Amino acid sequence: MATDLHTLTAPVFIRALTNLDKILDKGRAFAADKGSDEQELLDARLIGDMGNLISQIQRASDSAKGCMVRLGGAENVVMEDNEASFDDLKARIARTIDFVKSVPADAINGKEDAEVVLTFPNGELKFDGRSYVLGFVHPNFYFHVTTAYALLRMKGVPIGKIDFLGGV
Repeated sequence: MATDLHTLTAPVFIRALTNLDKILDKGRAFAADKGSDEQELLDARLIGDMGNLISQIQRASDSAKGCMVRLGGAENVVMEDNEASFDDLKARIARTIDFVKSVPADAINGKEDAEVVLTFPNGELKFDGRSYVLGFVHPNFYFHVTTAYALLRMKGVPIGKIDFLGGV
C-alpha cells in the first residue's frame, strides 16, 4: 500500500512552522512587556552544549527543507544561518514555508521505497523514503520545534500546549 508522503511532510511542516512563528511573536511581546532584551531569549539554551533558540529554528527549517530536497528532488534554498533577531527568524520561517509549498505533491508521493542516504563525518545512515520521514525527519524536526518552544517557556513566555499545537 502506498503512503501519501506529501501529506506526512508538507502540511506537517507548514503547521508546525506557522505555530512556531506565532510563538516567536509571543516571545517578542513578552520581552517588550517586561522591558527585557530580546537577545536574552534568542541566546537561551537548555544547557551549554545545545544550540540556542536561533539554532533550534535554523535546524527545524533545515530539517523541513532537507526532506523536500531529498524526497522531492527540489533544489535546496540555501539559508546562511546568519539570523540574529526575531525578524530574521520569522523571515527564515516564511522562506521555509514558501519552499515547502513550492514542492508539488507528485514529487514526494511514490517515494516510499526510494533510498535516502544521509552522510555524516562518522558514517552514513540509509533509509527508504517512508522510514526516512517517519523515523528520522519527524523526530528530528519536532525535536528542534519542541526545544524552541521549551526555551521560550523556560524564560517565562506565556505559551502553552495549544500554542504549540496551533488550535486543534
